[in-house]
Amino acid sequence: MNFDHYTYRLTWSTEDGEHIGLCTEFPSLSWLAPTPEAALAGIRQIVAEVVADMQNNGEAIPEPLAEKRYSGEFRVRIPPEVHRALAMQAAEQGISLNRLASAKLAG
Repeated sequence: MNFDHYTYRLTWSTEDGEHIGLCTEFPSLSWLAPTPEAALAGIRQIVAEVVADMQNNGEAIPEPLAEKRYSGEFRVRIPPEVHRALAMQAAEQGISLNRLASAKLAG
């Protein structure tokens, strides 16, 4: 497993006065550092260590999000009145409910 395929993110922590390195696949891990570069290096290192430890213990290692295959389908339950309102919007726009929902989700 290549730990470089994971999803890393950097952000600023006003509370700590430092940059935070995060990894989406390992939400409990973070790394504080004075520079973004150091925060990224730190979170990458800790993820590599955790992955190695998990491998040594025979634990299941999270699959990188970038390597997952997505079908493009998922179900969402909504209240009937929201369903009705969306169906009416779609009809008024002359598009399918699926196309309307997809456009709204895409932002």
